[in-house]
Amino acid sequence: ADYLDNGNNKMAIQQADKLLKKHKDLHCAKVLKAIGLQRTGKQDEAYALAQEVAALEPTDDNSLQALTILYREMHRPELVTKLYEAAVKKVPNSEEYHSHLFMAYARVGEYKKMQQAGMALYKIVPKNPYYFWSVMSLIMQSISAQDENLSKTMFLPLAERMVEKMVKEDKIEAEAEVELYYMILERLEKYKEALDVVRGKLGEKLTSELQSRENKCMAMYKKLHRWPECNALARRLLLKNSDDWQFYITYFDSVFQLIDESWTPPAEEEHSLEGEVHCSIEQAVNFIEERITEESKSSRPLRGPYLAKLELIRRLRHRGCNDEYKLGDPEELMFQYFKKFGDKPCCFTDLKVFVDLLPPSQYTKFIRQLLDVIPLAAAAENEVALPGDIKALQQHLCVVQLSRLLGIYHAMEKKQKLAVVRELMLRYRHGLEFGKSCLKTELQFSDYYCLLAVHLLLDLWLEGEEAAVWQCLTLLEEGLSHSPSNAQFKLLLIRIYCRLGAFEPVSELYSSLDAKHIQHDTIGYLLTRYAGSLGHYAAASQSCNFALRFFHSNQKDTSEYIIQAYKYGAFEKIPEFIAFRNRLNSSLHFAQVRTERMLLDLLLEANISTSLEESIKSMSLSPEEDDIPWKDLRDNRDLTVLFSWDPKDRDISEEHRKLSLEEETLWLRIRSLTLRLVSGLPTLGHTIQPKNSEKTAENGVSSKIDTIRALLQQLEAAVDSGKKFLEQKIQYPVLGPPPTRMAGFFSNGSCQCQTSLFYLVSDIYELDTNGLEDSAEIQERIGNSFKSLVERLTDLFNKCKGDLIEVRDGTLKTHPNLLENLVFFVETISIALWVSSYCDSVLRPFKSNLQKKKKKKKESSVAMPPVFTHFLDYVTELQTLTSNVIDHIKGLEIILTALKLEELSLKDTLLLQEEKKFTKTVQGKVQSSYHHSVQEIGELLKKRLDTIKKLKI
Repeated sequence: ADYLDNGNNKMAIQQADKLLKKHKDLHCAKVLKAIGLQRTGKQDEAYALAQEVAALEPTDDNSLQALTILYREMHRPELVTKLYEAAVKKVPNSEEYHSHLFMAYARVGEYKKMQQAGMALYKIVPKNPYYFWSVMSLIMQSISAQDENLSKTMFLPLAERMVEKMVKEDKIEAEAEVELYYMILERLEKYKEALDVVRGKLGEKLTSELQSRENKCMAMYKKLHRWPECNALARRLLLKNSDDWQFYITYFDSVFQLIDESWTPPAEEEHSLEGEVHCSIEQAVNFIEERITEESKSSRPLRGPYLAKLELIRRLRHRGCNDEYKLGDPEELMFQYFKKFGDKPCCFTDLKVFVDLLPPSQYTKFIRQLLDVIPLAAAAENEVALPGDIKALQQHLCVVQLSRLLGIYHAMEKKQKLAVVRELMLRYRHGLEFGKSCLKTELQFSDYYCLLAVHLLLDLWLEGEEAAVWQCLTLLEEGLSHSPSNAQFKLLLIRIYCRLGAFEPVSELYSSLDAKHIQHDTIGYLLTRYAGSLGHYAAASQSCNFALRFFHSNQKDTSEYIIQAYKYGAFEKIPEFIAFRNRLNSSLHFAQVRTERMLLDLLLEANISTSLEESIKSMSLSPEEDDIPWKDLRDNRDLTVLFSWDPKDRDISEEHRKLSLEEETLWLRIRSLTLRLVSGLPTLGHTIQPKNSEKTAENGVSSKIDTIRALLQQLEAAVDSGKKFLEQKIQYPVLGPPPTRMAGFFSNGSCQCQTSLFYLVSDIYELDTNGLEDSAEIQERIGNSFKSLVERLTDLFNKCKGDLIEVRDGTLKTHPNLLENLVFFVETISIALWVSSYCDSVLRPFKSNLQKKKKKKKESSVAMPPVFTHFLDYVTELQTLTSNVIDHIKGLEIILTALKLEELSLKDTLLLQEEKKFTKTVQGKVQSSYHHSVQEIGELLKKRLDTIKKLKI
């Protein structure tokens, strides 16, 4: 066991063998040996050995534990249940084995059996937790039941009765048990009963979370629409803590609900269960003013009361009545708020919510008013006034962010914008002085200046100023050198490099972000969208692996979390874990990565290192199966991970999100169908009986071609939907979701090529079933397909021609679309070759039959059917075309190597000396990345050229 713990698996196997020589039947040694075999990649031997021991139904703890570990490593948790089922039969009174059995069921989600195992445990050892494990398993059956009705009429009422039995017998001990009762009542929509539980004696047990009881009461009051109670409770909690924002929201919601219902307090008794109720705007206004007065006496400044006043103004304006309540002018209130909290980074995000209270005509005046109160000092007459300490710097930064949000920078001319960029960078470099003592992992105080300057330059770039994008990269690289942990710098660099078609620097940036766990799903798209499409095949494989490793381990990890939740009685977390698992399983990104990963593997290996058939078999792909949950696809991407200070009309909107999801789904459908069509090619293999035999239908091949024809129709439909979608000509914001590769796929002709290749498969199949006699028409059709395919592929190649990087007026311009077209060309030619090898497999037997006939008849000339010449010509043309593309790529490599970037006159006087060195770095990175892409594409095409040469029938 020690050897296994230290990772020395071979020694572990040897030691186990020694033991087994002495004690032939030592179960535990066999299992430990099996673990060693599993870890050295001998899965089958390990499995055989483990099953040997399992068949004996061991009951010693060591063997059971060791087998559990082994099965977990094999990802076969269902075998653990069988193991403990046997153990429990032999040792029926073991508490330990029963609880292991319960946990084994929990791993595989067998809720019905969990319920039974829980009750069996409770009978042996009447401990409360076991009883409630059983109750929780009933709730899980209700959650997982497909039929809503069944869960409301059977599972939940049964769970409720089980808990009520314990309540009546006064056996409720722990907080978790009360939580569980509350959860059942809430799911049964018995809100009144749930409220009584929380407010009653049982509710006193709810102590672990702050305000747990109050929050639960509030939730029930809202469900029951008991606004007086909502209001009174929120009021009471705000008197205790006037900084708790959620209660301000409830307070306002309930006040306006009561006003709309014209509710009046009863004359005699209490206003409500929770005490005094406010039901008029006057009371609300006074209440907020009192909170502000109170706040001025508090030792620590609180933001809540001031923001609540702005919130109230906003709501009153919404109802069309504000001025009669004399709450003050929002502009003045925001100014006062800035004076109080302007040196806190949160000041901007607090005010951002309320800027729409300002009239646009006041924007410039408002910003000037804020600037006037910041203590800035200029060294000389015409110089920029700079802050003297971090407080002043934070205040100034807040104003700059507000200026961007109010659209003041957007309205400027190019010249003004450049002047602002200069000023911001000056302030950025000056601010670095305050952060000299910062650790490497801390951000510099002035980092946002640099980011804002880059945002302004991005505006200029989008307006057609080519040099601006290089300056963006320059400033970001400079920023990163001072603040190496700034994730915003890295994310923005990733987006811009990808837009320019340079993937190489991105891998390193992304790995330095150190994305953890769920982030592989939320920001992984930044990586996986571009790696493959820019020709970095190795990096693409790696980035898919990162993501897939996370998604696959999520399955295993979630079971462990659920088990811990049972052990510690955190029942309300269990449904959350299950929902989390489902959210990841139906993740759009997961489906995309799975599909692209398989296409990539086929592209790199099929018919190169292994045959197409073997590759498809190893991925267990079949054309009939579709494992993508189309109806439940979840878009888990974090599209706001990049900071943006843009005004609402320029920022990413809900509409953008919807459209992006639609586009991603359409593209995924096209890719998934392409993959399934390719996986259908080997199934059409050569098992065809002569035409007149009855057996064609039986051997299943004829149904295979039907599958392929059906998929082809689906692909046509998906392509049509895609084209319709693109007609909308949607432009996402520059920092919004990146568009898919769909537009390029249609416009460069890859789509038409790939579809016609699959139609060709159908024709060849027909030729195969009909034989060569009387098939002149099919042969001619196939011949024409070959001709038009070569034309289309040549067109596609023509769309790849041109310089990838060109120097224009001293500025670099990259052409990433040429690179993407090249990548599509490689993919399309690969599909063409897979289809050709199917043609080859059909035509070869025909040819050898003809030759046999020729020998029999001893005639020198049996006429060769035209399809052979067509195919030979086609293969020869494919070979010539591929050789031409390889030559073209060699040419590109030479040009890229010869491009002397140093000689670019960085004539833009805007660049300071220190910036020039960063510009050189950036341009070098882009050049090297393009060089790398072209090399990888060239290498792959050479391997494909070798496969073409083997295709001579």
